[in-house]
Amino acid sequence: MPKIIFIEQNGNRREIDVPVGLSVMEIAHLHNIDLEGACEGSLACSTCHVIVDAEDFDRLSEPSEDEEDMLDLAFGLTETSRLGCQIIMTDELDGLTVALPLETHDLRGGD
Repeated sequence: MPKIIFIEQNGNRREIDVPVGLSVMEIAHLHNIDLEGACEGSLACSTCHVIVDAEDFDRLSEPSEDEEDMLDLAFGLTETSRLGCQIIMTDELDGLTVALPLETHDLRGGD
């Protein structure tokens, strides 16, 4: 079973054993990690933005054009930013480290 490491906004490091096939966003939700995902993984927001550790970034598949469009809306975008809903855990991603950005914003509207 692969492992993922979340670096939370407060600097806490959480290592979690995860089943293959879940997205980073789904894993965060299952383990009460503060990663919003307002559109529930439908590529309609950027609130599941994560910053992938530079050493892990090249292990990920290329982002789709739709993901890149949504990433352009993410607050605090970095060169290793991705949407957590689009990173699906595989055995090859064992040890993946992702940091949660300090702030996010939802551009879908609302108060």
